[in-house]
Amino acid sequence: MQPFETAEAVAYAALLSGSFHRETGQTLPDDPRGLWLHPQPLVSHGTGADPIFRYANAAALTLWQMDWQQFTQTPSRLSAEIDPVIQSDRAAFLAAAMAQGHIADYQGIRISATGQRFRISQTLLWTVKDALGKTHGQAALIGETTLLNP
Repeated sequence: MQPFETAEAVAYAALLSGSFHRETGQTLPDDPRGLWLHPQPLVSHGTGADPIFRYANAAALTLWQMDWQQFTQTPSRLSAEIDPVIQSDRAAFLAAAMAQGHIADYQGIRISATGQRFRISQTLLWTVKDALGKTHGQAALIGETTLLNP
C-alpha cells in the first residue's frame, strides 16, 4: 500500500484540498493520488507546540530525501537550518500565516535529510482548517526550488 492510500492520508488529502480552496480560492487535486502526484512539493505539519510533519507528497519527499515514515516523524522546524535567524524568520512567517489565513510568495532556505540545502520560493503557506473552522495545522505549496551548495 502506498502512503497516500491509507485511510488517514485519504482523509487528510481531502482536508488539505478543501482548506486550500476555502482559504485561497485556488484548487489542488482533491483525490489522494492526484495530490500525491502533484508536481509541486506539498507539505503539512500538525498543531503541536513542536509540530510534526503530517503530510508530504511524492515531490516533497524527493526534495527532502526522506521516505513517508521518516518525514511524518520529523518536527517541521528541522526542515530548516538550525540557525537562530532562520528559525526566527520561519516562526514569524508561520505565525503570520496563522493570523492571516495564508501568505503568498514565502521563501526560505531548507535542508534535506542528507544535508542538501535548497531555497524554496513562490511558496504559499496556509492554515489547514476544516469546514467548521477547526485548525488542523499548516501547509506549504512550494512554487520553486533552487539547490544550493552544501
